[in-house]
Amino acid sequence: MPLPGGRPEKLALHCMREVTVQSHVLPIDLDTIDVSNLNRQFLFQKKHVGRSKAQVAKESVLQFYPEANIIAYHDSIMNPDYNIEFFRQFTLVMNALDNRGEVFLQFVDMTECYECHPKPTQKTFPGCTIRNTPSEPIHCIVWAKYLFNQLFGEEDADQEVSPDRADPEAAWEPAEAEARARASNEDGEIKRVSTKEWAKSTGYDPVKLFTKLFKDDIRYLLTMDKLWRKRKPPVPLDWAEVQNQEKNVPDQQNESSSVLKDQQVLDVKSYAHLFSKSVETLRLHLAEKGDGAELIWDKDDPSAMDFVTSAANLRMHVFSMNMKSRFDIKSMAGNIIPAIATTNAIIAGLIVLEGLKILSGKIDQCRTIFLNKQPNPKKKLLVPCALDPPNPNCYVCASKPEVTVRLNVHKVTVLTLQDKIVKEKFAMVAPDVQIDDGKGTILISSEEGETEANNHRKLSDFGIRNGTRLQADDFLQDYTLLINVLHSEDLEKDVEFEVVGDTPEKVGPKPSEPTAKNITNGSDDGAQPSTSTAPDQDDLFIIDSEDEGHSSNADDTENKSRKRKLEDKECVSTKRVRMEQTEEQDEIIALD
Repeated sequence: MPLPGGRPEKLALHCMREVTVQSHVLPIDLDTIDVSNLNRQFLFQKKHVGRSKAQVAKESVLQFYPEANIIAYHDSIMNPDYNIEFFRQFTLVMNALDNRGEVFLQFVDMTECYECHPKPTQKTFPGCTIRNTPSEPIHCIVWAKYLFNQLFGEEDADQEVSPDRADPEAAWEPAEAEARARASNEDGEIKRVSTKEWAKSTGYDPVKLFTKLFKDDIRYLLTMDKLWRKRKPPVPLDWAEVQNQEKNVPDQQNESSSVLKDQQVLDVKSYAHLFSKSVETLRLHLAEKGDGAELIWDKDDPSAMDFVTSAANLRMHVFSMNMKSRFDIKSMAGNIIPAIATTNAIIAGLIVLEGLKILSGKIDQCRTIFLNKQPNPKKKLLVPCALDPPNPNCYVCASKPEVTVRLNVHKVTVLTLQDKIVKEKFAMVAPDVQIDDGKGTILISSEEGETEANNHRKLSDFGIRNGTRLQADDFLQDYTLLINVLHSEDLEKDVEFEVVGDTPEKVGPKPSEPTAKNITNGSDDGAQPSTSTAPDQDDLFIIDSEDEGHSSNADDTENKSRKRKLEDKECVSTKRVRMEQTEEQDEIIALD
């Protein structure tokens, strides 16, 4: 596709004409427009809040370019309809991922894929900290999200919110503790059963829920004497006493602004009211879906966000922490770092430029581009690097993907294998897993209900032991993975499995000095930097005004060689820093 010279807006219009008239553009987004989205783009306005992002984006583009051929989908990209066959119809697929200040290109069988280098996983917290001794706001926010699932979503034993009586720190005088616990239960008339079952038995009564969560459970925690010898003990909340408190009324200016209101920190009485209101709304949503239905927590669902905001803040107050605004809680609960308009513009522009290279057939000119937080010693903000080849040991894009998982076959259940290993760690959508034993024993089926009876059985019940091989197939993604089971009884506490790199029978060339990598529950403690090299040519994406003087041919060749070596070193350094600092929020720039 030829590109005209001249003014940037003419170039943009020409590119749009070439792409959108000659072919289809299909934006897919399940998200709706939030007030916080308005400050960093030009497609959405205040009147669009609450509407589909994909649909409004289409309407906005058609206003200044009616000839564009756009089909908008307000849908989840995880919908099984968007399978391999769906994506094969496109020349180019763009995926806007959050929290990555870079442009990453992938060509099948030509370049590394997203999983070629392990990514650090999201930080997790011990269950006893979440349930018994929260010390930071994030602990209370995680607890509130767990509570949402326990009440309205899919129950998960690993997301229990009631006091953890097995806490190794919780030693106390048995007789006195038993009396206190009995008194607490009698006071609230609460039997310690499943949170969801108990909530259903009360008809999701907000006052009874409040009393259990913020009074009775807290009083129960206080019976665990040892927990509070070096900590400030929590203070139970009483519904009636909270209702008698004076309510702080925000000034009219803050009340009139939805943005400022979102950033206000309310009082305890207001959060108690918000908790009651959100519980009632969510109860109605659940009832509308019918018996056995479940709700899914979504940061962009107002009722779900109200629930987490209020529950988290009430728990913060109980444990003597400063409460947080809805804006702050949404950022932490949704793992969001507020985006910056200029950063979004830079990355979006670079994505388009790389996309135009692909559509023009200039794949050899494509680059991975990193956006630095501040200029490097060469005064560059943007660092372009040549595309890396596939990692021969990658469990996704290798010719025969294979991986080794260390776990205890006597403790790990089929459900854990399905949800935490095959789906969460290896990103399968609808997996079928069978034992490679010559019999084709099926452990997990993608057909609903077919192998549900296996869920809570241990792997050892099926004869799985050290050295057993499992075959996992995801037909929606046309992907097959061989899993070698490495039985171990020496895993660290709270660690259910480890993914071990460099399997012994991997197909493809081996590195000269292979280094084994252990990934605990998906996290990587030993990621290696890329060794890609930047080519010897000028790059339009470098912000660098340094002028180079004229030189002889020999000097010019030497300068180019030196420049190439510096660029090689710079790319390696940039990638190493990115991999080491992924978990540091101040080094992450969000693309939302």
